[in-house]
Amino acid sequence: MSQHIIIIGAGPAGLAFARAYQSGAGRGAARITIIERQSQTVIAAPQPDGREIALTRQSVAMLERLGVWQQILADEAWPLTGARVIDSGTPFVMAIDAHATRGAARADAPMGMMVSNHIIRRALYDGLGFGSGHDNGIDLICDASVTGIERNAHGVTVQLDDGQAVSGDVVLAADSRFSAARAMLGIGVDMLPTGKSMLLARVEHALDHGGIASEWFDYGQTIAMLPLGPHMSSFILTVPHASAQHIGALTREALGDIITQRTDGRWGRCEARSPAHVYPLTMTYSHHFSGPRAALIGDAAVGMHPVTAHGFNFGLMGSVRLARAMHRSGDVANPAMLRGWGVRHRAATLPLYVATRSIVGLYTDEHVAAKLARRAVLRLGGTAPARALMSRLLSDKKPRVFGRLSA
Repeated sequence: MSQHIIIIGAGPAGLAFARAYQSGAGRGAARITIIERQSQTVIAAPQPDGREIALTRQSVAMLERLGVWQQILADEAWPLTGARVIDSGTPFVMAIDAHATRGAARADAPMGMMVSNHIIRRALYDGLGFGSGHDNGIDLICDASVTGIERNAHGVTVQLDDGQAVSGDVVLAADSRFSAARAMLGIGVDMLPTGKSMLLARVEHALDHGGIASEWFDYGQTIAMLPLGPHMSSFILTVPHASAQHIGALTREALGDIITQRTDGRWGRCEARSPAHVYPLTMTYSHHFSGPRAALIGDAAVGMHPVTAHGFNFGLMGSVRLARAMHRSGDVANPAMLRGWGVRHRAATLPLYVATRSIVGLYTDEHVAAKLARRAVLRLGGTAPARALMSRLLSDKKPRVFGRLSA
């Protein structure tokens, strides 16, 4: 009897898993059903949402092997050559470049690539072959919400809001960091509301960025500028919710004025080239990544803070590795396989998640002691070993202490 995988959520993680499983499918491969709340029109042609993704070299390589990177046009991806961290009140800057990472394919290889979230989602959807005229092994149920999940020794049944029931062998929750499916599976989660929102806008600026991403920790705000093209960046402002909502409601002309002011002219005159998008910031880490006939992928497993830019990379890595584990096992619901994958994915994600929580706490604390500590950390980060370690983390090259656990 053929096997059946049910995925809840057609976001990047759900689509990436489907493509990874599909690409390695052979005789007797499981059929996949994807359940999504949005319409097929929306997921087939996603609109810009302000989010820009810093893909590591490893993520680009994964997408290439899946045939997805080839769906992204050359002018839709921008190389990331380095990063710098700035703390207000001190002239010292911690600089990280691609050359600090060992194992680069070429001396001039970038640290990663910047690609818009909606472009990656479109490429993942296109890579699945919907509308090609042949059966791709995937059924897509859109405009549907999950109301319940039942599991037993024989399988899993997912109840939908229209009364329909979908039965299968295993269910994957890929429905955001606030996953309703995770709760239905009885898996707990640690949540860290930051009390802040992230405002995003694409900006054109007078001074060039040189392909370098900047993270600037200032009093009462955190600013990031991510390179998207010549004199073009994604501006990211992290401030309390009310401030983000107020700034997000401004006209584009007024928004450009605010961005120029808040960046203190570091990039020259800035002009908004897109509407502002505002997202509340909450970090999440699930207590378990797997259970009987179930697994969590993407943000449902780990909801990262964007300061270390690894949310999408973790989601892609976990989805691809789970698909490979299922292929090796031959049984998509094998308890030992699901448990082993969950342990390895925790080992691969927990160190950077904990480090990110610490960074967020340190750099949003306005007390004098915290400010002094920030400067000490920044100075330490300026040493060659620290820069190499940070570069390995940001480029998804895990330090050796974590390598064996996460392989």
